[in-house]
Amino acid sequence: MITSTRRVSPDKSEVRIAFSLDNTSDVKDVEDLPQTFPELEHRLQPVPPCVSLGESVQVYKEHCRMAREFHQVKHEIAVLEDRKRKLLAELVEDEKVAVEIARLEEEFRRLTEENRTLVTVHNERAQQLESLCLTNQTRQDSS
Repeated sequence: MITSTRRVSPDKSEVRIAFSLDNTSDVKDVEDLPQTFPELEHRLQPVPPCVSLGESVQVYKEHCRMAREFHQVKHEIAVLEDRKRKLLAELVEDEKVAVEIARLEEEFRRLTEENRTLVTVHNERAQQLESLCLTNQTRQDSS
């Protein structure tokens, strides 16, 4: 970091300007940042800055920030892909259940119709039997 101090003498005849190159805060900031990002390809790794150039340090910090964001987005994508995989598995299971429900509904409809037919046939046979019994009884009574 570059700092300057300007001092004017009381009689305003002399102006002193002093500059100081104070790299300690940038160096400390750079040291606090991680040096590598294992999830990044080697060619995308932030290159350590030239600490004597403030712009280099700023570029490095920005690159590190983008690398962290990249890692976060990549993690979020993985979480969302996992959620997608689970939802697709649930969808497949739901589709199997829906097919089974449709099969059972069709079987129920078929068995209900068969039952109706059997009840009708049973009632008809019961009436026939009753009719035959009455006919047989009247024959016996007439003989």
